[in-house]
Amino acid sequence: MYDLGPDFGDATVAPGSNILIAGPPLSGKRRLAVDALERGSNAGEGVIVVTTRDNSQRIIDDFRTILDDPESTDLGIVDCVTKHQGRNVRDSEMIKYASSPVDMTGIGIKFSEFVEEFYRNRGIEKNRVMFDSLSTLLMYSNLQTVFRFMHVFTSRIENADAVGIHTIESTAHDEETMNTLKQLFDGIVRTDEDRNVTLQLPGVDTSAAEP
Repeated sequence: MYDLGPDFGDATVAPGSNILIAGPPLSGKRRLAVDALERGSNAGEGVIVVTTRDNSQRIIDDFRTILDDPESTDLGIVDCVTKHQGRNVRDSEMIKYASSPVDMTGIGIKFSEFVEEFYRNRGIEKNRVMFDSLSTLLMYSNLQTVFRFMHVFTSRIENADAVGIHTIESTAHDEETMNTLKQLFDGIVRTDEDRNVTLQLPGVDTSAAEP
């Protein structure tokens, strides 16, 4: 089981679970996801971040604020931004680059390489994955394409017995889009402008208390 910590109602979720954090901009979605990854890293779990919004340096800087030495942890980053900005970069042990947020095949391949490396080469059987953010994918591709990709991506997390935490800007998409994507997830965490958090997770449900 994966312990998500107090921000998630002290919920524990089964290996293979995928959680969606949905809310408007600046409502604390990313912070929640990073906190869940920190909890895993401190417990010796692997951390894989797929970033379609910020480059890998921003991710490393984030982890420097919560971990003593992110370079010594089992952290893997799939950076979908840097090459898209026209920079010439090469994969390293910590960072693998997809050509852009449109390159879903590349994203999937780089992610699978990290999963394989962590599990087989480093012997890490528990891994936490953050995908930030689905909204960027939807800026470049239609709902059907994104749904198909995320169906495969969440299945890979399930097959790896990892836990996936994915973010989306709920106010940027219509109700049909949100309802379609929600089908892919085992739990939903909602944030609002005041950074209130509503949980619909296996074993934890605070939604009934909401007006």
